[in-house]
Amino acid sequence: MDPVNIIEGAITFVDQDDVDTDQIIPARYMKRVERTGFGEYLFHEWRANGYDLPSNPILVAGENFGCGSSREHAPWALLDYGFVALVAPRFADIFKNNCTKNGMLPIELPKAQCDELVKRGKARIDLEHQTVDEFSFEIDPEIKHRLLNGLDDISITLTKEDAIAAYERDRERHGPVTTDLQGAGV
Repeated sequence: MDPVNIIEGAITFVDQDDVDTDQIIPARYMKRVERTGFGEYLFHEWRANGYDLPSNPILVAGENFGCGSSREHAPWALLDYGFVALVAPRFADIFKNNCTKNGMLPIELPKAQCDELVKRGKARIDLEHQTVDEFSFEIDPEIKHRLLNGLDDISITLTKEDAIAAYERDRERHGPVTTDLQGAGV
């Protein structure tokens, strides 16, 4: 996972509330488990019907973005298309979690602040200082650490590799352990 800190550039605006994950990436395109190659299917039906979706680093969306079924393919498609940060008044919880686990920064700001960013057409996000231009946002400190350092679940586990190896060494057995009828080891 690439580290995330400063994200700046143009904004793509999805002016709709309750955008579900099937709109983000229709299920018929979720045939693989690789994280790449899904950008071409992002908002496939919308774009097939003329919806303009510029590839920018920041997407600002309406209320409850990412609702519906849980699918990691939705953040994969957004990232593959070029989005690194999402800003909305509220995200569906599972979708928000899937985003952070895949290196995408979801930021919740009040609707008025989202509207102001859309009017400007561009923004500068600073994860370290937790700001989008002059607006501040909250983020769980552990998620912030993971994103700033580009750590996914596997990377986090590998930081504990020495402790895991020591545990495994201590747990090694030399043959089966059996017990007698009173529960004492034989």
